[in-house]
Amino acid sequence: MGDHLDKSQHALLNEGEENEMEIFGYRTQGCRQALCLAGSIFSFGILPLVFYWRPAWHIWASCVPCSLQEADVVLLRTTDEFQTYSWKKVMWISLSAFGLTPDHPLIADEEYIINRAIRKPDLKVKYIKVQKIRYVWNNLEGKFQKIGTLEDWLSSAKIHLKFGSGLTTEEQEIRRLICGPNAIDVEITPIWKLLIKEVLNPFYIFQLFSVCLWFSEDYKEYAFAIILMSVISIALTVYDLRMPPYLYVLNITRLCVFTLSAGIQELESRVLVPGDLLMLTGSRVQMPCDAILIDGSCVVDEGMLTGESIPVTKTPLPQMDSSAPWKTQSEGDPRRHVLFCGTEVIQTKAACSGAVKAVVLRTGFNTAKGDLVRSILYPKPMNFKLYRDATRFLLCLVGTATIGMVYTLCVYVLSGEAPEEVVRKALDVITIAIPPALPAALTTGIIYAQRRLKKKGIFCISPQRINICGQLNLVCFDKTGTLTRGGLDPWGAVPCDRNGFQEVHSFASGKALPWSPLYAAMASCHSLILLDGTVQGDPLDLKMFETTKWEMAISGDEFHIKGVPAHAMIVKPCSAANQAPVEGIAILHQFPFSSALQRMTVIVQVMGGDRLAFMKGAPERVASFCQPDTVPPSFIGELQIYTTQGFRVIALAYKKLENDHHTTALTREKVESDLIFLGLLILENRLKEETKPVLEELISARIRTVMITGDNLQTAITVARKSGMVSDGQKVILIEANEATGSSSASISWKLVEEKKPVPYGNQDNYINIREEVSDNGREGNYHFALSGKSFHVISQHFSSLLPKVMNLKLSATPRILTYSFVAIADVLLVHVVMKLEIFQDHTFHGNWA
Repeated sequence: MGDHLDKSQHALLNEGEENEMEIFGYRTQGCRQALCLAGSIFSFGILPLVFYWRPAWHIWASCVPCSLQEADVVLLRTTDEFQTYSWKKVMWISLSAFGLTPDHPLIADEEYIINRAIRKPDLKVKYIKVQKIRYVWNNLEGKFQKIGTLEDWLSSAKIHLKFGSGLTTEEQEIRRLICGPNAIDVEITPIWKLLIKEVLNPFYIFQLFSVCLWFSEDYKEYAFAIILMSVISIALTVYDLRMPPYLYVLNITRLCVFTLSAGIQELESRVLVPGDLLMLTGSRVQMPCDAILIDGSCVVDEGMLTGESIPVTKTPLPQMDSSAPWKTQSEGDPRRHVLFCGTEVIQTKAACSGAVKAVVLRTGFNTAKGDLVRSILYPKPMNFKLYRDATRFLLCLVGTATIGMVYTLCVYVLSGEAPEEVVRKALDVITIAIPPALPAALTTGIIYAQRRLKKKGIFCISPQRINICGQLNLVCFDKTGTLTRGGLDPWGAVPCDRNGFQEVHSFASGKALPWSPLYAAMASCHSLILLDGTVQGDPLDLKMFETTKWEMAISGDEFHIKGVPAHAMIVKPCSAANQAPVEGIAILHQFPFSSALQRMTVIVQVMGGDRLAFMKGAPERVASFCQPDTVPPSFIGELQIYTTQGFRVIALAYKKLENDHHTTALTREKVESDLIFLGLLILENRLKEETKPVLEELISARIRTVMITGDNLQTAITVARKSGMVSDGQKVILIEANEATGSSSASISWKLVEEKKPVPYGNQDNYINIREEVSDNGREGNYHFALSGKSFHVISQHFSSLLPKVMNLKLSATPRILTYSFVAIADVLLVHVVMKLEIFQDHTFHGNWA
């Protein structure tokens, strides 16, 4: 029925997001509700049971369609393939207690969603609550919108201007009432509710019907057995749902909040609202909300959200003149400016204002942590083939039962049996065809399997998924720290000068690397921190810094004499380090590493010397920022020498800066230009001992494996060979796709990675004859496809019809099936998948689809 509503009665909620829903407006009608009540009484409770199973029918029967603006009930339907229905009552919030008038500045300003949600002149707000999130009615745009978060359209300048000085007390109170408390409360459902919900399952209703029928036929023993099984099954399910070990309530903390009217106040985290200005002082602060850092920097432990124990440095959101949304203004990942709920601020570093400031971005279930908890509470349904087959099987049983019931009716009626006996025997056929013990058996099996997993420390947030585990055909692995060891061991450095690359310096030799700008870059170009006297940070940065044998310290007030600000991070040579002509280097400013940018940059001050900028990152990216004449002509060849051996390679570069500029006034674009290439740092990443046996077991079970990494493509392929993903004798085909340039259209070409000749581009064709590679005895040939993220993007954009064939590798052709692997790197993402491929009829790959 919802499909026939006009635009005012129907809209999209969370449009474009994963939890997108259709929303329909309805108004309750007294006469319809009276008819539904009468139907419930005369049907002996069957009608309410049907309405429980089909929520949409309940709304269609008791309400009439209307516009969303007039609705007091809304019907929700997911936009996925399941199209699940639910309904919610429309609720109201009154602001009359604040004594405000409709023309009050706080209400008259309709720039923000909160103000647009206030209906004038009665000052009421209409809202619904769906999956723990509040949606208010936007009177100006005529639609429901999510509340409890700052608007996405806000620019960085607007955030600094509007919220950089804090909210007034009245603004806080209004936002607090409309947005609700800043809490992630997970209510424990009462046992009686769980029991009712479980008992009203259609399977158990069918069991109740079957048991009643059997008692009428004096099948007492079997009926009692089914009752016992059902009780045990329901009890186990309720117990399992009642005690979830993975959910908890957000801890209540106290934070300093700055308000325009009252100054700095210490408030409970429950009363925080989007737009509040937090003053972060000290360390070990547990974030109760998502907040944008606008002044100062922080070091944060995000292990609760990401699982990574490496501290992350957060930088303030720069104040730009552009009116574009703040997320697009931030170069790289905008998350580097956000302190996420549930993470711990372990260190703060204020700028000149004396305190680190952050603006509350999201509260409650809108936060990153709240989204994680909601994904557990409301798991996304998945359409597995097993479930579809099970449904078909049950439909077959229903069909068989129907045929049997009709046949039984005919036989008993023709034989002159009593009517009650005919009905009883016909219904009995249904209970025979559809086993009533099926749900109890399935539930018991799932719970038993869940308990076995729990003993091994494995928790399943959706027990129904356990049945699918036997159908797994793909396993994804990270490379660094998963397939390989967590740490990287420095192997050597290849310095560079105007004459090209110098001889490689091996760290295993025990000789110290001579002092040079490369040495200074290794000592200072990192994001390490000093926490409780211990140097902590990214393992790669840590290993690189340890190689220099320098030490870290915090500058004091006396360092001002040497041109270093107080409380800056200082790196300096210790007694065991190589003699250096500098007393130390102060790290003034960081442009943190971003996987999207593939680099990081620092601005440093040599004590009593020059101000410098150092960059480190992916060799190709770093070289692109350097002066061309400083990059050796043999750069590509030198890089390939080490990547083909499986080494991880990092490039370093630097430049001199003017001392008369303040570090915060320097943009990243200005700092990262006209650099001088310094050389390469070679690191070794060894495989874990258990990697090869695990992969061999998966491959023998015909389960595809996926490797994800941010390393160089050649390094990833080498690790794949060493780990057994690519076995000896198997070949790798590199696919390269090029964007359209000028008169030439986009094209695709490939070559065997083992070949040294360049890949042809343009209008040239390249052929790899698969027929020659297949053995005469008909055994399956093994190949591996490799392509970069850039190529993947070109294929997605210009060859979308080819993409499913490349990814799914299902090409209609000869019955011969060869085993293949797929390796893809999306700049920082490499995927290795072992899969089946049907080859073209002529067994030949043709290059340059254009």
